[in-house]
Amino acid sequence: MGILNVTPDSFSDGGVHDSPDAARDHAAAMVEVGAAIIDVGGESTRPGAKPLWEGDEIERVVPAISACAAMGAAVSVDTRKAAVIEAALESGAHLVNDVSGLAHDPRSAEVVARAGCPVVLMHAPGTGDDLHDGGDYANVVFDVFDALRARRDAALEAGIAAANIVLDPGIGFGKTLAENLALLNALPLFHALGHPLMLGASRKRLIGALSHEAPAEARLGGSVALLVKGMDAGVQLHRVHDVAESVQARNVWRGLRDSALTDFGDLPD
Repeated sequence: MGILNVTPDSFSDGGVHDSPDAARDHAAAMVEVGAAIIDVGGESTRPGAKPLWEGDEIERVVPAISACAAMGAAVSVDTRKAAVIEAALESGAHLVNDVSGLAHDPRSAEVVARAGCPVVLMHAPGTGDDLHDGGDYANVVFDVFDALRARRDAALEAGIAAANIVLDPGIGFGKTLAENLALLNALPLFHALGHPLMLGASRKRLIGALSHEAPAEARLGGSVALLVKGMDAGVQLHRVHDVAESVQARNVWRGLRDSALTDFGDLPD
C-alpha cells in the first residue's frame, strides 16, 4: 500500500503532493513500481496536528481519489469521518483505512457496512481529536489485542462482514519506543484475532529514536527493516512511503522464503 498524503502538514511528506498534478504523478509512479493499493489521506494524524473540518478534507482527497481510480488503481481512503468515507467511495475508493477503528464518528460503521467495502481498523488510544492521547497500558501487547478485538466486535455488530475486516496495531500512535518494539515483536499473536493484518511503520518516529534522531526523510533503512520484520510475522498488508524499495525488499524476502522450501530429499547421505 503506497501512501499518498494530500496534506500540507503530514509528518513525513506534508505539502509535497497536495496539488492535483503532484498527487496524480506520485500515485502513477507508485503503481508503476508495484503498489497494489494507493492510500489517500487528507488529514494529518501526527502528534499535535490540528483537527480538519470534513468539508476541507473532502476537497483534498476527492480529486486525488478520482485521479487514482481513473488510472485503474485500487484506492483506499485514510480518514475517520463518515462524510469523507461517503465522498471517497462515491469518487472511486475501494477500501476505508480508519485510524480510529471506526470509533471517532458514530456514523462510520454504518456507512462502511452499507457500502460492503473492506475496512482497516487501527488501534489508537485517543478517543477525541488527539489519537495519541491516553496511551496508558498495563501490558501494551495484551491491551492493544483486546482493544482491536473490541473494535472488531463492534464492526461485526454494525453489519460489517468478517471477511472485510483488516486489523492494524497502530505503531506510533500513543505508544512509547519500548511499547512499539513490544508490539512489533508480538505481531504473530495478532493473527489469533482471525483477520488479515496491516503494518504501518514506514518512517515512524521509533526509527529516528533508534538512529541518532534521523529525520523522517532519512529513515528508509529502518522502514525496510520493519517491513521485513512484518513479513516474517506473516503481516499481509504494508503501508509504506517508499514503494520501489519496499517491493524490492519483498521480492528478495520472498525468494529467500521460497528457496527455504526446496526439497533436499535427494541430497546424498
